[in-house]
Amino acid sequence: IGENIQLLVDRPDGTYCFRLHRDRVYYLSEKLLKLAASVPRDSLVAPGTCFGKFTKSQKFRLSVTALDFLAPYAKYKVWVKPGSEQSFLYGNHVLKSGLGRITESTAQYQGVVVYSMADVPLGFGVAAKSTQECRKVDPLAIVVFHQADVGEYVRNEDTLT
Repeated sequence: IGENIQLLVDRPDGTYCFRLHRDRVYYLSEKLLKLAASVPRDSLVAPGTCFGKFTKSQKFRLSVTALDFLAPYAKYKVWVKPGSEQSFLYGNHVLKSGLGRITESTAQYQGVVVYSMADVPLGFGVAAKSTQECRKVDPLAIVVFHQADVGEYVRNEDTLT
């Protein structure tokens, strides 16, 4: 979301912040942060909305719980056709044949938010091809690598925090 991160921190309803707790990054209001300070760290389960976690190799992986916060401010977006929505929600990559639209000037390996054609955010992905390459690629080629989707609420409901 680039510079739009400032819009997440300085909101009209108060100031918000990001905090690291047990290799996970949480998004919470400063008011909630003050309340959470009175709880011992070992007893604290989730101080706010989980935006993602750091893997064992120290790479950051976005969580689907951050989708509602990040989608309105995304710079790079991909829209999938109705026939490919279900495939993406089952955890599969987006093929060229399922690509509806893509934001201009999207670079290869750029993080994107995946939308349905009705502008409903479905999840996150990484552009496998740039916008220019998408125009002339084979219909069965992967154009967006799957990272997270709203179907994870059902598939991983016991592990989401």
